[in-house]
Amino acid sequence: MQQLIEFASNHLLLVFAFFATLGMLIFTEYTRMFSGVPGLSPYQATQLLNDGDALFLDVRDDKEYKNGHIKGARSVPVNQLDKQMHELEKHKEKSVVVYCDNGMRTSRVTGKLRKLGFTDLHSISGGLVAWEKANLPVVNKS
Repeated sequence: MQQLIEFASNHLLLVFAFFATLGMLIFTEYTRMFSGVPGLSPYQATQLLNDGDALFLDVRDDKEYKNGHIKGARSVPVNQLDKQMHELEKHKEKSVVVYCDNGMRTSRVTGKLRKLGFTDLHSISGGLVAWEKANLPVVNKS
């Protein structure tokens, strides 16, 4: 225990960075777990995509979207969500699947959509990274 205290006192910046990172990780996981939006595996999302009843929203920026996205997904960057909300309101009754690269931006968007009356919201667990790891196709729009 004495060595741990000595290490912490000699490396305050490193200890602070560790606890800051740990706090951000805990906050992110807490937000994701208690958002009320179920996470779908890439294969479960594929089933919704194949059924054709779901709206897929890619909330990454335009450059990321053009580099690769799920076929049929609509680009709605996080910073443009409020501007495009009137276009999305007609889909309130549909299943809406929201994704980004790894799921970090998704919780903010699903929270806003839930407040606006969207009831059937989902996210892809692990985002587009998990989708690609599952060897599922992406569309490049260069």
